[in-house]
Amino acid sequence: MTAERIPHIPHTFQVDLRGLVDLLSHHLYSSPKVYLRELLQNGVDAITARRAEEPEAPATVRLYAADGALRVEDSGIGLTESDVHSLLATIGRSSKRGDEAGLETARAEFLGQFGIGLLACFVVAERIRVVSRSARRPEAPPVEWLARDDGSYTVRTLPDEARAEPGTTVHLTARPGAEEWLTEERVAELARHFGALLPYDVSVADKPVTDRPPVWERRHSGPSARRAALAAHCHETFGFAPLDVIELEVPLAGVRGVAYVLPSAVSPARRGAHRVHLKGMLLTERADELLPDWAFFVRCVIDTDSLRPTASRENLYADGTLEAVREALGGRIREWLAGLAAGDQERLGRFLAVHHLGVKSLARHDEDMLRLMLPWLPFETTDGQLSLEEFAKRHPVVHFTRGVEEYRQVAAIASAQGIGVVNGGYTYDSELVELLPRARPGTAVAELDTDTVTAHLDTVDPGEELALAPFLAVARATLDPLGCDPVLRAFHPVTVPALHLEDRGSRHEAARAEEEEAADGLWAGILGSLRGSAPRARLVLNHLNPLVRRMASVADERLAGTAVEALYGQALLMSQRPLRPTDSALLNRTFLGLLDWAVHPAEPPGHEGGPRDESAGRRDQGTASNESNESEEGR
Repeated sequence: MTAERIPHIPHTFQVDLRGLVDLLSHHLYSSPKVYLRELLQNGVDAITARRAEEPEAPATVRLYAADGALRVEDSGIGLTESDVHSLLATIGRSSKRGDEAGLETARAEFLGQFGIGLLACFVVAERIRVVSRSARRPEAPPVEWLARDDGSYTVRTLPDEARAEPGTTVHLTARPGAEEWLTEERVAELARHFGALLPYDVSVADKPVTDRPPVWERRHSGPSARRAALAAHCHETFGFAPLDVIELEVPLAGVRGVAYVLPSAVSPARRGAHRVHLKGMLLTERADELLPDWAFFVRCVIDTDSLRPTASRENLYADGTLEAVREALGGRIREWLAGLAAGDQERLGRFLAVHHLGVKSLARHDEDMLRLMLPWLPFETTDGQLSLEEFAKRHPVVHFTRGVEEYRQVAAIASAQGIGVVNGGYTYDSELVELLPRARPGTAVAELDTDTVTAHLDTVDPGEELALAPFLAVARATLDPLGCDPVLRAFHPVTVPALHLEDRGSRHEAARAEEEEAADGLWAGILGSLRGSAPRARLVLNHLNPLVRRMASVADERLAGTAVEALYGQALLMSQRPLRPTDSALLNRTFLGLLDWAVHPAEPPGHEGGPRDESAGRRDQGTASNESNESEEGR
């Protein structure tokens, strides 16, 4: 038995216009204000289409707002009755797609590309009335298209007097609660916001909106007048007076505009609020992807005819063209920097004083820029604020630290020993130091570690060090639980009794050991398996320091141990690194112990019995970590 064939019956999607308007207003468009941009865009596109056939045709857009209603008149190409049925009554149909109604002629000049058009007006309007007369068929009567937000519409022809000249008039009636969007003040504000650079004559109630040509294309009486005009434009647009101005022009990409240098430093993570006009119409005020990430120190205003907008026409479409424009604009900023380095070092100095971070970010990826900026970029060094170029001339090996704390630990001592060190703890600095040999062949670069610092300190006479063996044994026993080893050296300045040296590896190992001690069960086992062979921290005792020499002669081991702890705590403070809770507890315990000994000099710290028990109790109250005080004092 043959199965009965069921015929395929075509159906048409039914569109809920109210739901679609809600979707547009809450998801596609960022604000109801875009309705006016769509109206201006439709008028400009219609004029562009007419001028493609009639170059001398009038080019005007007039807007009139009153009593919750808006009227927009343009002198564009206009529509016939068949155009209205084909283009306005079909959601998603564009007068710029295909050859419908013969409007494809100037498609490359159109701003709109997605056929949404008047639909956006329903975000603020409950009724849209369009009256249009075709410039191609002037003998045809005007036609009216009347649509409501429930999805219904009517089309009819009108008498000739309803619209005598070719063009289109759009009437909007506000939705309840949206009347403020159709007031004359708001319409004028939005028209200036979106359309100030449009190429045609746009006005609101006979007040001009357009301000052509753009400030960067105007003629001025001289360089100072031009700078003043651009500075005023920057203040009006972005709210700041620019540190400098970079003029942008990429003819092959159809990009013209200006970049304003921020007068104060900003975070590299802060995105650029660049303004992009597409054929004069403002597309977005937040074109974050317009410039390379390293150029975070400028804010741009450009006009382009090549970049593509997204479907909402509120941002740029990420494609190869945008990537090429981004590269070209980045190249223009590079050229500006190179020009300052070659011929205007005073301006370059002012710029780098504020934005050296941005240039360092660029130099990481651009060896030419690194070579160019080497004499100018500032770095913190043991010789003061210097460029890497100057610092490398002074030192056969450029040592650097990867952290600010490491640098602060060793800066004073390294300087006294003649070791040149660059603080690489700031953003990008260590990366640039490591790249130095590429830009300056033959330069030796090395990361500073504890072995290097210790090797530059003078050793002590073996006989003298042997005589101090009992004191060093006490110091070793005292410091071992702290993950630190004592080293005896002679160094300057003499006023520094001890130096705490700890590189990244030893810090990581100390943190791991501390976590292991506090952990239980499985996690403690995991941390134990990660135990490494990293070098331990070192407490370098200065044999030239009088206090250390006197401490070495103390016969009582407990007093000597407390003194070593005090030196350890003082060295930690000198290193300027954040103290761990255990370090703070040690400083507190040692201070109280030495204070107690000063009050009772006959009894060294840690003595059991008598009044010493009371003071030990007081010390226990002074720090939460002193629960283990007696076991530590028993050393």
